[in-house]
Amino acid sequence: MPELDTLAIIGLAIICAGGLAYALIYPLLSGEVKAEKRREAVAQVAARPTRAKVDEATAKRSSVEDTLKELERRNKNSSRPPLQTRIAQAGLTWSTRKFYIISVVLGAIGFVVPLIMGLSLLPAGAAALAFGLGLPQWILNFLKKRRMMAFLNELANSVDVIVRGVKAGLPLGDCLRIIATEAQEPVRSEFRHIIEQTTLGIPLHEAVMKLYERMPVAEANFFCIVVSIQQKAGGNLSETLGNLSKVLRDRKKMKSKIVALSQEAKSSAAIIACLPPAVMFFVYISTPQYISLLWTTDMGRLLLAICLFWMFTGVMVMRKMINFDF
Repeated sequence: MPELDTLAIIGLAIICAGGLAYALIYPLLSGEVKAEKRREAVAQVAARPTRAKVDEATAKRSSVEDTLKELERRNKNSSRPPLQTRIAQAGLTWSTRKFYIISVVLGAIGFVVPLIMGLSLLPAGAAALAFGLGLPQWILNFLKKRRMMAFLNELANSVDVIVRGVKAGLPLGDCLRIIATEAQEPVRSEFRHIIEQTTLGIPLHEAVMKLYERMPVAEANFFCIVVSIQQKAGGNLSETLGNLSKVLRDRKKMKSKIVALSQEAKSSAAIIACLPPAVMFFVYISTPQYISLLWTTDMGRLLLAICLFWMFTGVMVMRKMINFDF
């Protein structure tokens, strides 16, 4: 019996030693330790690009936010542009001094002509204010709107040319030079300003952002945002500009539809606004003594002033109703 106990103890010891050796030596022989090390190394290598991508995305997001804040600040400042900027937006090369001289000359003409016609100082002064202050501002606004319409009609075609140039492998600067030499006015002159500024050393995104100051329309603002963000954050410029071109054409179609649908209301408003002066004119021709009471008596002048005030208010209300900004 003691021999059996000894053999049992020896057997258990051998089994324990074999199990311990298996537990310690098998992972080394089977390659599990090496596989685990490889998995850890691969995980570390994979984590590095992920962190790099996160940092890059954060930097791009910060750059985009800075660009949008800068554009928002410029949009607020452009709500009341100075006179020289408004003259440039109208496509004129006048200086502010020349503009003021022309305004004074027009005011003098408006004052002298009524006096020559035998009118009193009051209508002469009103005509001087209208010709000296109102007419030059109206001319500036008219030329500015006409230039903006021409710019919008040509911008989508210019963006398409840039898209084709970028897809063909040309740099963005070369594509802008093509527009600055071959596009229609006023797109050609505006892009020429961008090329001239980049030639002087101004970064391209800053030169493009100044386009909105000279051409304050939403479409030009879209183009500035797209190019500025692409220059700072990168991306597929041809695809982005292609989408922008589609948006510009859709906005142009929508604007044409709005103009067509609102044309009836505009015509009606113009007819209604012209009816009272027309009626007064024909009554004055037929029976001048009947309508002359409006400006020969105190009560008539008061009623005439009230009518003019309400006519002006109605015209402004109708103008606000039929003008659509989008």
